[in-house]
Amino acid sequence: MLYFDCFSGASGDMVLGALLDLGLPLDALKSALGSLAIEYGEVTAERVSRAGVAATKFKLVERANAAADHGHDRHDHAGHQHHDHAGHHHDHHHSLSEIAAAIRRSALSAEGKDRAIHLFQRLAEAEAAIHQIPVERVHLHEVGALDSIVDIVGAVYGFEWFGIDDIASSPLNVGGGMVKCAHGTFPVPAPATAALLKGTPVYSTGVQMELVTPTGALLITGYAREFGPLPAMTMDAVGYGAGDRDLKDTPNVLRVLRGERSAAAADERLVALECEIDDMNPQLFGPLMDGLYAAGALDVFYTAVMMKKNRPGTLVTVLACPDRRDAIVDRLFRESTTIGVRYRDLHRARLDRVMETVETPYGAVRFKVARRGNEILNASPEFDDCVRLAAERGVPIKDVQAAAIKAREQPPSSRR
Repeated sequence: MLYFDCFSGASGDMVLGALLDLGLPLDALKSALGSLAIEYGEVTAERVSRAGVAATKFKLVERANAAADHGHDRHDHAGHQHHDHAGHHHDHHHSLSEIAAAIRRSALSAEGKDRAIHLFQRLAEAEAAIHQIPVERVHLHEVGALDSIVDIVGAVYGFEWFGIDDIASSPLNVGGGMVKCAHGTFPVPAPATAALLKGTPVYSTGVQMELVTPTGALLITGYAREFGPLPAMTMDAVGYGAGDRDLKDTPNVLRVLRGERSAAAADERLVALECEIDDMNPQLFGPLMDGLYAAGALDVFYTAVMMKKNRPGTLVTVLACPDRRDAIVDRLFRESTTIGVRYRDLHRARLDRVMETVETPYGAVRFKVARRGNEILNASPEFDDCVRLAAERGVPIKDVQAAAIKAREQPPSSRR
């Protein structure tokens, strides 16, 4: 599992710095960002010290031809310079459709592409809610700044590279004071940050500085399945991502811990939401399911039921983390014909899952491996990888799956 310790806040570049410090290869990150085919400049990572703590500082330095002629404020509020990328203050701005198109042609997996696009959509929806305007009318410099694109897409790739979906976070220290942004001067947290942190535990130690930026809030809330104290785990690695400046009494770093969650602690709390529908066009159930997943659902399934007056209907069941309950309820009311939603708390015991990669005659295939402690209980090839390789090589999907299973059964020393 990964645990983000946000005692000094979080920003997009601090998340990337922490992942790089934990072991994400910079060259692999550069390759993934390069596949966007967007002129963004150069990304670097350097070792720095924050209050005596060694950390990795991730930086984006734009090329002059990408930065000239663009004078809007940065999304992550350059006025405080707490977590901002050094060396640039003028961003090229891209529309949501341009960003989505770039992500679709990137080297991210199909799941990663959907996740990245959803994160940008959340960012736009937060701005739209603040100004009470449609998403299409959001000022795109808030969403499409180059540093936001690099931070979000880079982080999505980083999480994919580690292949860990059990992610938790501490409550976030948001800081204090006032912050200058594109909409004026506001108390911390800034409006977009506050909107993205709804349902998330936060606090302030009184530091008079913006400690959580919109991009940081977006990434932590988008990936963390739970918020609270450090779970019982056997830790094997730690990474530190640095902010720009030294704080007076606290290391200006985001810490991420990696380890094996203790089997006794693998119980998590979920919420189940249900409603029956008997008066909706069946064609709308597909988009409804897509919308529920976009709102943060962990699982969605439909069950045929017989309702009052002998009407055939559909029971919609959604499983989600408790902090996504309100978003799921809102989506059900907006995108279905139901006029009521039931919900109840659940506990779920789950196995730890990690991703492994094997080489086959058709290409690399990732395996989802489920463990309890050190015991492997299940392993299956990633279906998206098998579908992609089958299409590229013109072979049946089952042949790729069989080759992947055979490759994984070989001793590790003979797999490559």
